[in-house]
Amino acid sequence: MPNKDKKKSENAYEDFLKGVDQLTSGDQERAFIDSISREPSEETPPVNIGERVRKVREKRGLSLLDVSRRTDIDVEVLSQIEMGDITPPLGIITKLAKSLEMKIGYFISGEEKKAYTVVRKADRKVVSRFDSKKGQRFGYEYESLAPHKKDRHMEPFLMTLAPSEIEDERSSHEGQEFIFVLEGKMEVRLGDETYVLEEGDSIYYDSNVPHLAKCHGNENTRILAVLYTEI
Repeated sequence: MPNKDKKKSENAYEDFLKGVDQLTSGDQERAFIDSISREPSEETPPVNIGERVRKVREKRGLSLLDVSRRTDIDVEVLSQIEMGDITPPLGIITKLAKSLEMKIGYFISGEEKKAYTVVRKADRKVVSRFDSKKGQRFGYEYESLAPHKKDRHMEPFLMTLAPSEIEDERSSHEGQEFIFVLEGKMEVRLGDETYVLEEGDSIYYDSNVPHLAKCHGNENTRILAVLYTEI
């Protein structure tokens, strides 16, 4: 190889290495986290999961008792969900979706409309969990990152886990889950194991293993969660 061409090749390789270093630097990672962690507009209307559950249930000609038998979810809890008193965690939404033969994304983001989806930061819709007695948000909130995408098997979410003294039950359902911690600390109970994940940590597991993900400590935890399901 002529010296001139060899020098060009070496320079190109050095430029490539610099690019890789920039992409993997702490500053670039922080910029990525900041870009997806920014709060959506406060004017975004709330998502009414319960209303969508009720409409699909009635369209299927099912009673609350029918759905309860299919999901092992108490009739009273199902009634509270449909009335909007509480917003169910993703594990329960998955069970409801399977029993009603719908994809979980429908209950959070609505009808599937096209072959791709683009979600601007200001357009993300927040779904919060509420205490039916106090009417206050607790536990977590989540935002769909792929609404209206047709024929999708992955459901990516941004979730904020808030400190809570309420002990949720573990859930199990078909599929797989991937979680990446953006901010704070998260406790994951998976089978007989318990893990505390910090910013930058991740976990990937089969959803049929009884599991629970919750905030660890006194500060909110921000995570990127991706659920895979055959539904």
